[in-house]
Amino acid sequence: MKKTIMVLSLALGLTAMSCGNLNQIASSLPGAATGNTQNTAIKDLLTNAVVAGIGNLGNSGGFLNNSLYKILLPPEAQKVASTLTTLGLGSVVDKAVTQINHSAEGAVTLAKPIFVNAIKSMSITDAANLITGGDGAITNYFKTKTTGQLLTAFTPVIQKSLDQNDATKYYNQIAETYNKVPLVKNKLDPDLSNYVATKAVDAMFSQMQTAEKDIRHNPAKQTTAALKAIFGKK
Repeated sequence: MKKTIMVLSLALGLTAMSCGNLNQIASSLPGAATGNTQNTAIKDLLTNAVVAGIGNLGNSGGFLNNSLYKILLPPEAQKVASTLTTLGLGSVVDKAVTQINHSAEGAVTLAKPIFVNAIKSMSITDAANLITGGDGAITNYFKTKTTGQLLTAFTPVIQKSLDQNDATKYYNQIAETYNKVPLVKNKLDPDLSNYVATKAVDAMFSQMQTAEKDIRHNPAKQTTAALKAIFGKK
């Protein structure tokens, strides 16, 4: 796992792109003697958080084969999934779910530059809070700074993928069939792209939050000397 994180960290190139900002941040943190360690710890913390957030979600099956993050049909559609199956639409439901998850996998690959820009625009106060803010500080920082950008970037890519792989067609069939059922009050919205984009973003931040908590509290996850020096004392 440590080797994987190191390789992914190099691929991301976060250290090089944010070094100037982080050096300035480090020099302003309390304790001049430990400034270099704090600087390195911030880099490690951010890099590991981004790597964990993206994780394997962008790989083939990253959502579909992940029991935690597999994206199902919207709740209204889930309620009638069995009914739709009895109406002969079982294969359509399965195809829609498969393509929904594949579209999310493709969108996640767009996250890296958005996270990098958030790091480059980080203030000294922001960086200090990442170390001292406790569980969720990093995740909440990235949520605040990037959620809107991630949704904006993800949605058209997901829509294009849904259209190309006939997921839109499959889901429209589901929605039309469901909406024709007598006495149905809450009609299904055939627009899937925003729903899938939101689920994809939520999955990344969920992974990030789990990894952040591990780094802060689990010595086995403090994989660099700087992280051990900062968090190993707790």
